Amino acid sequence: MNKKSTEAQTTEAQSTGLDLSDVEHRVGKPVGGGQLWEPCSASDIRRWVMAMDYPNPLHWDHEFARESAFGGLVAPQSIAVGLDYGHGAAPACVGYIPGSHLIFGGEEWWFYGSRVRVGDTLFQERRFHDYKVADTKFAGPTMFSRGDTTHTNQHGALVARERSTAIRYLAAEAEKRGMYENQLGEIKRWTQAELTEIEKLRHDWLLSNRLGVSPHFEEVKVGDKLPRRVIGPHSIATFTTEYRAFLFNIWGTFGWVAPEGVADPWVNQDPGWVEGFAFDEEGAKIDPRKRDGLYVGPSRGHIDADKAGEVGMARAYGYGATMGAWCTDFLAYWAGNDGMVRHSKADFRGPAFEGDVTYFDAEVVAKEPESVWGVPLVQVKLRLTNQDGGVLVTCTAEVELPCQ
Repeated sequence: MNKKSTEAQTTEAQSTGLDLSDVEHRVGKPVGGGQLWEPCSASDIRRWVMAMDYPNPLHWDHEFARESAFGGLVAPQSIAVGLDYGHGAAPACVGYIPGSHLIFGGEEWWFYGSRVRVGDTLFQERRFHDYKVADTKFAGPTMFSRGDTTHTNQHGALVARERSTAIRYLAAEAEKRGMYENQLGEIKRWTQAELTEIEKLRHDWLLSNRLGVSPHFEEVKVGDKLPRRVIGPHSIATFTTEYRAFLFNIWGTFGWVAPEGVADPWVNQDPGWVEGFAFDEEGAKIDPRKRDGLYVGPSRGHIDADKAGEVGMARAYGYGATMGAWCTDFLAYWAGNDGMVRHSKADFRGPAFEGDVTYFDAEVVAKEPESVWGVPLVQVKLRLTNQDGGVLVTCTAEVELPCQ
């Protein structure tokens, strides 16, 4: 990013109350964060797919997985973010911004072929990449910051890279503007007939590739539609289940780490959360609720409508990292056991609110017989929308498929 333009943006943001004085000097530098203590267990994998509503038997059914080519349970590709600290947003949330809050703005993933199995441990290297400032209807001056995470396993094998986008803004300004408060009606109350239709669509998708058969590259055509998927209705229960599947949210599961040779690595400093949303790191040594995230901390608005209102979100809402995982799971299910999502870029346009459902619609838009990955790829465009047609996510992905 051009230094002059960055400085100009910083000055403009500060003039409107968004203080970025602790951000600029950290651009491009390695940062620290949390590291899980224990390897991934079978229960961790099962908890993850349960929370993501992804009933692919390869990831939870011991007998089914044992008879597969993998010879046992294997984690979905999406679990990389679940075995990380901070929902993948940690290296994009760097620097102290007083009175701020954060929502997820998007993810870009690259997967390198190493599957995560029971007993594996993922290690992360993190870097604060860049930022820009824009004026938004939601909160006025808003910072869009990006951070990079490299995931390797205990053998040093490269598993995945992620570039996350965090949206950081002044909570009081978002609360005052009340964009979602003005847009949202009452929480949707679904009739039994509607719920039956949703469940049928969900069930049809589950049966669309339960055996994990991969479509061959040659037989897939541009314009092909992927089977439609639905998740929801979303509720406090589903949001809580999702939160608890990110292992760092479980008491005592991680320790703090810092990159060597960095004078001021951003590890677990206060990002400037608005009052009532910060952790109590010292108090948590006695009472772990004080850095639990749902009881105390920045994620409490996800399950508490009053707290959600204080940061401009109006009602309980879902997680950006969860939506990213949904995209990966959806594409991987279609690709089957011999396929793989190699790259995806998802932009988060709006949250999944309590009471809503999320629909997945995707189409093959291009084919690449010879790619930089050394494998044939198909490009897929994916959109996630709610029951009113509101767009939650737009995603473009490259998916590896086997040849005949």
